[in-house]
Parts: sequence; C-alpha cells; structure tokens
Amino acid sequence: MFLASINRAAPKRDTVSRHRRTRNGKDWRNSMNTEQTSLRGMVYASLFGALTAVGAYIIIPLPPVPITLQTLFLGLAGTLLGGRLGALSQVVYLLLGIIGLPVFAGGKAGLGVLFGPTGGYLIGFVAAAFVIGKLAALKARPGFAWLCLSLVAGTAVLYALGVLQLSLVARLAPVKALAVGVLPFLPGDGIKIVLTAWIALKLRDRIGGKFP
Repeated sequence: MFLASINRAAPKRDTVSRHRRTRNGKDWRNSMNTEQTSLRGMVYASLFGALTAVGAYIIIPLPPVPITLQTLFLGLAGTLLGGRLGALSQVVYLLLGIIGLPVFAGGKAGLGVLFGPTGGYLIGFVAAAFVIGKLAALKARPGFAWLCLSLVAGTAVLYALGVLQLSLVARLAPVKALAVGVLPFLPGDGIKIVLTAWIALKLRDRIGGKFP
C-alpha cells in the first residue's frame, strides 16, 4: 500500500516539476523577448533622436518661411515608437544639443538655449512626441486621418509650450508671440503632418507595433 501511494504521488510530482520547468522556460523566453524589445526600442529612440538633429540642417525653401524636417522626424518617432520611446528619442535630441553639438535652431547648442526664448519649443518636442504616440496608440491600427489628428494635437502641444516661454522670456504679448512663433510656420507644418502620416503608414509594419 505504501509503495502504491508513492507510485500514485510520483506522477503528480513529475507533472508539477514539468509545469515549473515549462513556466520557468516561458518566463525566461518572455524576459528575453522583453529585453530584446527594450534594446531594439532604445536603438530606434537613439536613431530618431539623431534624425531629429539632422533634420535641423535639412531646409526646404517654402514661403512664407523655410521649413526644416525636425518635426517630421519627431512625428515619425511618436507614431512609430509610441509615446514613451517617442519622447525618449527627443530627450536624446536635447542631450545632443546640451552637450555642445549645434543641433538646435540656428546652429545653437548648450543648456542655456533651453532657458532662452525658444527653449519652450525644445521642451515641446518631448511633450509632442509623447502626445502623438499616446493618441496614435488609442487605435489598434490607426488610419491616415487618425494619424493626422494625433500629429495636429502634438503640434498644438509643442506650440503651446513654445509660445508660453517665448512670451515670458522675450516679454511679448500672447498675440505677438503667436504672430511671431506660430503663424509663419503653419503652412509648412501642414505639409509635414500629411507627409509624416503617409510615411508612418508605409513604415509601421516594419517598425511600429513592436514596442509597448
């Protein structure tokens, strides 16, 4: 009877042991996948941060003012990487400028730029990427119109922070700050929003959907 009891109990212990090994194996694989996704995300965030810096030097001479491609890469970072990694990519961009690389508007660099009249726009890059990514992620597979809406919202956040600091530091009336810091750039921004949404739709199956 005692041996029979042991024999009946043994399969249960084997089953539990196999279950634990299987669970531990799954946990390990899930951990590895998470680490790989995290590493891939960091690489993409760094890439888009560098592209945003390069975008400052890509100038398209359109009236009423020339436009750069910084906000295009910002928008792509948000739509393709999501809010968290999109914002991180813009933190990378800011760090490049803070350490001395001339990647801010007008070839400027250094921490002092963040506290100057245009510093709000730079801080707005981070906030805008986060908002764009979070809004785009509200739909499982956002279409062109939803991406455009997300980009418009992110652009509005960028300009809100930029105009706020511009008016405070430069001591401009809000209307004057809007006239100087927003209105001249709206035509170019409209073009970039449409182009960004189109490019994001083309790239999302290769880049998007891989990050939490």
